[in-house]
Amino acid sequence: MKELQDIARLSDRFISVELVDESLFDWNVKLHQVDKDSVLWQDMKETNTEYILLNLTFPDNFPFSPPFMRVLSPRLENGYVLDGGAICMELLPPRGWSSAYTVEAVMRQFAASLVKGQGRICRKAGKSKKSFSRKEAEATFKSLVKTHEKYGWVTPPVSDG
Repeated sequence: MKELQDIARLSDRFISVELVDESLFDWNVKLHQVDKDSVLWQDMKETNTEYILLNLTFPDNFPFSPPFMRVLSPRLENGYVLDGGAICMELLPPRGWSSAYTVEAVMRQFAASLVKGQGRICRKAGKSKKSFSRKEAEATFKSLVKTHEKYGWVTPPVSDG
């Protein structure tokens, strides 16, 4: 509840939150701002995209365990957004999580990662309309966590798949 109140007090309208079915454990978060010098910001302007919509699902023991976070829309390419809208960020798996992280801080890190990873709004015919799914996001996230547990937070060699 404190996190929700803190976000409501943000003066820069960086993010806004809507509870899913009035649950404090399931949030839809609208990311209204990314770096205004980025190609993603340009994409957002050109496609009249006002925000990037994410879903955060919190475990019962939050903040001691991380939320599951995924992109809902628009469909993004690159920017560390993977199949199903899964997000590849070192602080999202339990090993990288700290109970000191706030939702605002995680969202600011995500916005920076999108830009650093050259995230773009998908405009490919057919693919851009396909919705991300939670099941696909969970499977992708589980796979990327295994990969990073094995190799660390570096890109594995192509020969390793």
